[in-house]
Amino acid sequence: MHTAPDLFSYRQYWAKRFGTAPVLPMSREDMDELGWDSCDIIIVTGDAYVDHPSFGMALIGRLLESQGFRVGIIAQPDWKSPDDFRRLGKPNLFFGITAGNMDSMVNRYTAELRIRSNDAYTPDGEGGKRPDRSVVVYAQRAREAFKGVPVIVGGIEASLRRIAHYDYWSDKVRRSMLPDSKADMLIYGNAERAVVEMAHRLANGEKIVEITDVRGTGFMRQDLPEGWTEIDSTTIDEPGPVDAKPDPYAASPECGKTETTDRKIVSFHKRPKGMDRSRTVVRLPSYDQVLDDPVIYAHASRVFHLETNPGNARALVQQHGKRDVWLNPPPLPLTTKELDRLYEFPYTRMPHPSYGDAKNPAWEMICFSIPIMRGCFGGCTFCSITEHEGRIIQSRSEDSVIHEIETIRDTMPGFTGTISDLGGSTANMYNMRCESEKIESSCRRLSCVFPDICSHMQTSHKPLISLYRKARKLKGVKRVLIASGLRYDLAVRDPEYIKELVAHHVGGYLKIAPEHTEDGPLQMMMKPGIGTYDKFKRLFDKYSKEAGKEQYLIPYFIAAHPGTSDKDMLNLALWLKHNDFRPDQVQAFLPTPLAIASAMYHTKRNPLRKINRKGKSVDVPSGTRQRRLHKAFLRYHDPDNWPLLRETLKKMGRADLIGNGKKHLVPAWQPAGTTGGKLTAPAKVRTGSPKKKTTRKKSTARRNTGKKTGRRQR
Repeated sequence: MHTAPDLFSYRQYWAKRFGTAPVLPMSREDMDELGWDSCDIIIVTGDAYVDHPSFGMALIGRLLESQGFRVGIIAQPDWKSPDDFRRLGKPNLFFGITAGNMDSMVNRYTAELRIRSNDAYTPDGEGGKRPDRSVVVYAQRAREAFKGVPVIVGGIEASLRRIAHYDYWSDKVRRSMLPDSKADMLIYGNAERAVVEMAHRLANGEKIVEITDVRGTGFMRQDLPEGWTEIDSTTIDEPGPVDAKPDPYAASPECGKTETTDRKIVSFHKRPKGMDRSRTVVRLPSYDQVLDDPVIYAHASRVFHLETNPGNARALVQQHGKRDVWLNPPPLPLTTKELDRLYEFPYTRMPHPSYGDAKNPAWEMICFSIPIMRGCFGGCTFCSITEHEGRIIQSRSEDSVIHEIETIRDTMPGFTGTISDLGGSTANMYNMRCESEKIESSCRRLSCVFPDICSHMQTSHKPLISLYRKARKLKGVKRVLIASGLRYDLAVRDPEYIKELVAHHVGGYLKIAPEHTEDGPLQMMMKPGIGTYDKFKRLFDKYSKEAGKEQYLIPYFIAAHPGTSDKDMLNLALWLKHNDFRPDQVQAFLPTPLAIASAMYHTKRNPLRKINRKGKSVDVPSGTRQRRLHKAFLRYHDPDNWPLLRETLKKMGRADLIGNGKKHLVPAWQPAGTTGGKLTAPAKVRTGSPKKKTTRKKSTARRNTGKKTGRRQR
């Protein structure tokens, strides 16, 4: 078993004598008030600074402060010159660069590549306050501002771009962020262990180029360290013949390497028995290869994901030009004790005072919510949680969560007695882990719940039920709601949990994400079948009735996911109509870097299985028209979509679904004033109204939130 020193076992840095800052400084005036002549570490972030543990810059900043370092924040700097990066002076140790809580491209663009008009992480929701690919831009400006200062990049944007990756926004494979940003080091995943170790080692005089053994970090290098063995990834998962180009697995003058007798490059199948995994690195295909060959890209994606368990993952290396990107194995999860302490720092839990009365939409959304865990073992292929937080659940203690609720109750202005969420990456994986540490550390499954829930997984909800009960009994707490995504396949195993949830923690509507109804796309998503949703709904309705409450499920679905055919979307639309759901806003699949589904989208191959050139390709709805059609099926009730749907139904031989009866999907008439879209021939317009027209009120959820909602189920 791998072990790590306790996060708080390091000797504090000498600057601890300055004490704790009421709020981390954002200006020289703030520093003067604290008596600082300089900052040891400066965090540059694409988000407005909110001193709240749900915001990365605050959590990492307060953690480093607890280690004795003086930490400053440069939030949403003017990136057009290096001047704004000098506002706090030269950091003594390093710049820490992050795009913020969201990837900057996901933050700015919709799945249709339209620019969003606002930014929830900016004062008053103003858009345009951060550049595209923020981490790369910020890192380059920080380097220009103070040459020679180490630059370390991190956060979710860096995590998702740590190797060569498909970039949806430019529709091409891009290099790892490391060579593009010219950063000295990249920290991926939850950064606490790595950033604390890096800070102390730099403070002790080590050069950043000499620090190459920290888990969860990546950097550029040219040579294989002495005593290490390389394994050719194509012998782990054999994709078939590789294009006849310069061999990326061999040392040669062209790639800036020299032949040495010490270098060991072996095939996976011929590796020596008892080989030390901690001194073994898997060589992925080079950037040039994955750029030109979709099959090799899919292979690299598969191998990458098989090396993500911190218990058995090996280092990875990938050639970029004349140098290699080297990734150490993932960070070890935090213990409950360590995680608890992260939430005990003296956060103000408010936006920085310099923002005045400006509203911060992201903070307003989460200011009364509490994260109780990290990670997700669901492994949904379209989700980036696994690539960033990992599959191993890290849970806070019950006492820590209760203490935070009391802190909110006693100190937060505007608290009216409602905790808006107890959750995290999921609502109901709290305290769930593999029953065996040995099995957990050696497992290579990409999901613990697909195709079935692993027999070794502890799925009891009793700790979560206990937490809910204690939370709602606190004095001054009127309601505790659950807003995080619910894994209903886990919940149906514990009806007592569903009963507790429904009776006390649902505010009329509960969001849930079956994502689809058809087996084809669900297999590609690694999601349970719709029968599991039906079972959960029956229990939900039963316990709602017993509690004397009128409550409804709001199911979410994804359009245009890889593996989805037009017929699949038609069947989903018929299911929605049968259940009287009319989704308002719908979600189209957005390929985020490194996600398995993104590899499917780009390569039309399925990395969930062994990759080979003769394997079956994946149906990918990638064209503008088809993606629009799949969204139209989800919004079958929108008159603007009817011409496109009528045209498609006729081509599919399903004209029987066009008509004005209850069993028809779309009517044969078109209301006046609707456009019907630009990509289809105009339909004949029937003026006036049909003979019988009913007016339905909007659901409360749709009226109040404006988010994706469905019609009430009857």
